[in-house]
Amino acid sequence: MKSPTVIFQRSALPRILNVKCGLRTLSIMAANFKIQPVNRFGGDSEAVKRPKEIACFSYDDKHEFHLDDRSLQWYYPPALGADLSKGFDQFDKHDNSKDEHIDSLLKTIMAHEEEQGKKIDANVVTWRGMMTKIMSAPFDDRDGFEMNATLYQDCIFIEENYPNKAAQQAEQQRTQQGWRQPFSPDVMTYWGYKFETLSCLPRPWGEVSREFIENRDNEVVNNKAQYCSVVRTGIGKTTLCLGGEVDAIWDSKPTQKGAPINWIELKTSVEIRDDKSMQNFERKLMKFWIQSFLLGVPKIIVGFRSQQGILTKLEEIQTAAIPETAAKRGVRSWNANTCINFAGAFLEWLRDTINDEGVWRIKRRHRSGIIEVFKVEEVGHGSILTDEFINWRIKLSLSSGDSGST
Repeated sequence: MKSPTVIFQRSALPRILNVKCGLRTLSIMAANFKIQPVNRFGGDSEAVKRPKEIACFSYDDKHEFHLDDRSLQWYYPPALGADLSKGFDQFDKHDNSKDEHIDSLLKTIMAHEEEQGKKIDANVVTWRGMMTKIMSAPFDDRDGFEMNATLYQDCIFIEENYPNKAAQQAEQQRTQQGWRQPFSPDVMTYWGYKFETLSCLPRPWGEVSREFIENRDNEVVNNKAQYCSVVRTGIGKTTLCLGGEVDAIWDSKPTQKGAPINWIELKTSVEIRDDKSMQNFERKLMKFWIQSFLLGVPKIIVGFRSQQGILTKLEEIQTAAIPETAAKRGVRSWNANTCINFAGAFLEWLRDTINDEGVWRIKRRHRSGIIEVFKVEEVGHGSILTDEFINWRIKLSLSSGDSGST
């Protein structure tokens, strides 16, 4: 594919930020990456490396970490007419009040590197969710984001800035106190997890009893268990190692490592009844596509629901066909090539900007047209990298005779 010429732009005058550091307030310069005008990221798509799974891990139903695929699930179609609110009062919900950083991803990378005898060749390591925020930035400015990053051995490790996430969630809860819809935001979030429970089996369907399949509607919904895929991929000149949850598999994982896997992404959306609901769904499609594109998930199954949370329809969507389908429909709210080219340009600029150790903040304010990058800690790696991971990398460097850069 032909790559467009992309010009990196900073704002004419970098902003001076006051950052609280202990008892001191530091004045620092922020490097700014301009998002607008997005048309400079148009044209043919940057080169993209097909995501290949290099490792995996699981959280069990108590959300405990395991270096295996025990939480892998298989897709089996749910029965239409199911009430997605059923069982909400029994929901075994994961407590996300603890900052888990990227610890599980680091543990999995360590195990993979020990098996291979060398470190991964990535320029950036992060969760799929962080890359989704970056890729969607040209067309989604509603919420903003904050991430922490650190450079270690020529690789940038990125995590979500948890205090900011917690503050955003608290603000959402405050604004939703006057919610006048028939269902609370918590119930509507539950609908997605209920749909997953209705659509998945713990083993291939031939190994599961008919009784279990037909009684999935009575299963207690638990969002603590997850299967997470760790992939190597690339956008433009940047090689990425991404971790992210995968909902289910269509058939079985191939024996050859790195071969394409028939993953399934499960989503819910309100029924399309008019132009407004169609436009809302088209905007949702951008996030659906980005999330699946980044992990190499070939198929998305959307469960359409009524306003009352009743499952009314299933639709299978091929991830690769979404950009072309959106273009044919005349969708103007987003463009796939622009998302890819923006991500490629931003990551290349980020690698030039984060050029030494310390902890850096990657920040996009609500409705802002720029992404700011600035240092918040001069030395070390904050809580992004664990001591266990750093000690492992030192040991690996000594055994391979490659000192790396710390």
